[in-house]
Amino acid sequence: MKQPTAFLLLALAIALPVHAQLLPGAAAAPANQAIDRIVAVVNDDVILQSELNEATRSVQQQYASQPGQLPPANVLQQQVLDRLILNRLQIQKADDQGIHVSDADVDQAVNGVAQQNKMTADQLRAAVEHDGGSFAAFRQQLADQITVQRLHQSVIQDSVSVTDSEVTNLLSSPTYKAGEVHLAHIQISTPSGADAAAIQATQAKAEQAVAALKGGMDFNAAAIRFSDASDALEGGDLGWRRMDAIPPAFTDTVTAMKPGDVSPALRGPTGFNIIKLIGQREPSRQVVTEYHARQILIKPSELITPEQAQQKAQDIYNRIVNKHEDFAAAAKKDSADPTTANAGGDMGWFKQQDWGSSIAQQVDALKDNQVSQPFQTEAGWDILQRLGTRQSDLTDEIARNNARQAIGNRKSDQAYDDYLRQMRAGAYINILVPELRSADDQASATSTSP
Repeated sequence: MKQPTAFLLLALAIALPVHAQLLPGAAAAPANQAIDRIVAVVNDDVILQSELNEATRSVQQQYASQPGQLPPANVLQQQVLDRLILNRLQIQKADDQGIHVSDADVDQAVNGVAQQNKMTADQLRAAVEHDGGSFAAFRQQLADQITVQRLHQSVIQDSVSVTDSEVTNLLSSPTYKAGEVHLAHIQISTPSGADAAAIQATQAKAEQAVAALKGGMDFNAAAIRFSDASDALEGGDLGWRRMDAIPPAFTDTVTAMKPGDVSPALRGPTGFNIIKLIGQREPSRQVVTEYHARQILIKPSELITPEQAQQKAQDIYNRIVNKHEDFAAAAKKDSADPTTANAGGDMGWFKQQDWGSSIAQQVDALKDNQVSQPFQTEAGWDILQRLGTRQSDLTDEIARNNARQAIGNRKSDQAYDDYLRQMRAGAYINILVPELRSADDQASATSTSP
């Protein structure tokens, strides 16, 4: 209950893309709302001063113990407003595509936030309201996050694929590097369709950020002040990433860095990036225990009740253990598992968690050739016999899986980033308060209408 609402959404148990992160508490309504005004028009929608104030207050609350990390108030509000605008555009686009979120979806998200904060849903509600927020607004923000996630999935699902040859080429490339690095970045993007003058202005801003860092400014503070990435208000922290997940244009630079080093401004496909290497981890061999087992599954059905299924499993167990009935023959005769019954229940070699937590617990507790007592799983009543164990080096297999995921993530990030840039370039955005306009906004006043 002592944890402020500002931090609760950060524990949301939903995997959101980097571009889709929202401001904690951005949807909450102020307790005593004064005369409101419109600060920005986003297509047919508006952003109110009260929304901006609450979102800004939430960020300030996160940095209450480190207020020096934050930029001047007007710069912070520009950053916050930019994120609110991007979020509003994504919600609008999702609505156009018929993407909607049910109350049940939001209930599940609320429970996820509560569990990660070691609370019940009722305690979470009390914490939100104790912090001065509206729980209805809190739920709405969760709904918006789910909506943005689904929009992201719909955009990339048909546009991103990874072939075996791409995986092989990456692993065999002389530029391929193993291991992991912890990175932070400052991203200064060029507008979609930028001309030479706009690119030069972006580069100048990047060089200004580099100069500030050389002058002693903390990297997190510089990210908040200069970066226009969606993670700017989190200090640009990218977390731990595999080396194969870093854009190839930056791999050589990162490889040559030591923890604590900061790169110069690096030109990328969408602008300029400044990278800080926070830490690194060397790769290691991935050796895991694999199990060989067989099973007999008895399922309840319209013809057999759960109690009868349990009794049948117990009878089969007694015949195998006490009367020495052949396990494989019993599996072929009685097992209801379609993938193993015809093979005498043989499950082959598998990693501990491959068949679920119930089987994982049983197979680890058994000795070789030992038969388990019937135990309940989601599918029914199971009897398990462990046939053996082995240590397997899965380094190469895991490397291929990681490479495939890295290529897919890279393509997904690029595809969605391009999608957002095009969406924003084609939107009508009018920031009505002059002091909230960025340098680009000051130059163009408004973006073009579709």
